[in-house]
Amino acid sequence: MPTLEGLLGDVARWLGDVGSFPVAGVAVTDVLLAALYVLLGWYVSKLVVSLVGRQVARRFRRPSVTKTILRGIRGAILLVAMGFAAGRLNLGSSEILVSVTVFSAAVGLVLAPIIGSVINGLFVLADQPYEIGDLIELVDDSAPDAGTRGYVEDITLRYTKIFTLENTFLVIPNATMRERDVINYSAEDTRSRLSLQLLVTYEGDLQEARAIMERAARETPEVVSAGPDIRIGSARYPSDPVANIRDYADHGVLLDLRYWVKDPYNMLRVRSRILERIWDEIEDADVDFAYPHSHLVFDDTSGIARVSVDPERARHPVEFDDR
Repeated sequence: MPTLEGLLGDVARWLGDVGSFPVAGVAVTDVLLAALYVLLGWYVSKLVVSLVGRQVARRFRRPSVTKTILRGIRGAILLVAMGFAAGRLNLGSSEILVSVTVFSAAVGLVLAPIIGSVINGLFVLADQPYEIGDLIELVDDSAPDAGTRGYVEDITLRYTKIFTLENTFLVIPNATMRERDVINYSAEDTRSRLSLQLLVTYEGDLQEARAIMERAARETPEVVSAGPDIRIGSARYPSDPVANIRDYADHGVLLDLRYWVKDPYNMLRVRSRILERIWDEIEDADVDFAYPHSHLVFDDTSGIARVSVDPERARHPVEFDDR
């Protein structure tokens, strides 16, 4: 049975024999050593990132910046390893200069959009419009109510990855992200102010309608129902739900309920629960929902309407036509 020493000796002799046959002017052993340098550089870069990752995260605290710095460290170590590999393959400065020139030309002709995304990625990291984990909405100018909402999954120098509420991924170049309007629901404070409008009839009890709307929001667990005023910039807003008269519309009184939700993650569900509570309470109250309707009034100034009745059709009042 061959021993470990014998196997190592055979491998050494095989490398020596193979190394005597040049390939493209470079010995096979040099190629293998160059590959070993690259592999070692990859392992060292991974080890260094695992060692300094915690310190970098404590220093910068922003996940996107931390990931970018760690990626840069890995890239620098791999670049140094590739430099040693190039030296082992006897690639002189002239060959490297030619390679860099060709690569630069390719970048200028083919990879210009990617370079633009990288530059915009630096601006995204510097401006801090959103961070990993934030809930954002991409505003659609053609349909403001049809924007895409999702969580920021990752931010790189080239793109931003968004995990949408429809369980899909969006990968958007940073050049495009900087040109779009983005609403950030969880940048500074997760509490968000929402509104709900309700149209009631003029004949109903307006104060009771307002009280029902405020009570329905206050009794919903996801709504901020008490506490000090919430400050936004230099303005302060009451944290309790408040229903006000927004407008005297054509078919009724338009009431506007303003309320704060604790987290912006289930806005439609919270709105639905508030509407359900209003529906249950308004049934027994002196309040009615308004809907479009018209009253036709005839007086002395309306003229004379000539009407004729067909006796045959009068026996069947359900049947009619509009001719």
